[in-house]
Order: sequence, then structure tokens, then C-alpha cells
Amino acid sequence: MTRSRTVATGIAAAALLILQGCYTAPAPSAPPPRPMSERFEQSWQAVKGAAYDANVRVTQEDRGSGTLRGEQGASKVVVTVVPQADQTIQVGISVTGGDSYQDDTLKRNLTQAYQRRMGR
Repeated sequence: MTRSRTVATGIAAAALLILQGCYTAPAPSAPPPRPMSERFEQSWQAVKGAAYDANVRVTQEDRGSGTLRGEQGASKVVVTVVPQADQTIQVGISVTGGDSYQDDTLKRNLTQAYQRRMGR
């Protein structure tokens, strides 16, 4: 009986040593969210840059209301940057006044330029 007790004790000790070598790293934590003011500023700068990239001549810029107005040829552009209650930012792009093909193309170009400047 002492021999089996010694063997059982040895097995238990070996198991403990083996299990001590198993380490599981803690799950990575998400970085804290950036303040709304920083995210708004990033979106606002991306909107201004997108207008430049799409050759839109900016005629009015009101950062306080989040509205940028401009034009390209016959097309009139209005872009809004609006913080939402759920801490997201909504960007709206409206292009009117030109023919439908011109307006659609300009809106697509503005959207793509904005997405690119936001790193998406």
C-alpha cells in the first residue's frame, strides 16, 4: 500500500508541475474610446479633404453646425457631419443641380474620398 501511495503522490506532484507550466494570457482589452470631439474633428477634416480631392470649390464652411457647402460646375454640394446620441458620427452628402449622371458621379467621388481619408 505504501508503494502505491508513493506512486500516487509522485503522479500528483508531476501533474502539478506540468500544470504550472500552462499559462493562458489574459484577453486583450479594448482601448478606451476616443472623445467625441476628436472623432468629430477627424471626420470634419476628412470631409474637407474629400471636397478638395473631388475638386469641389467650398463656398461655406460652418464647423459649429457641421455643414460644408460647395459647388462643382452646375452641381451644388452640401455635406453634414452630425454627432449622434449613440456616440457615433453621421456624415451626409447631398449633391444636386447638375444632371443626374454628374451628381451621382460627384457624390460617389466624394464618398470614396471621404472613406479613403478615414482609412476605410
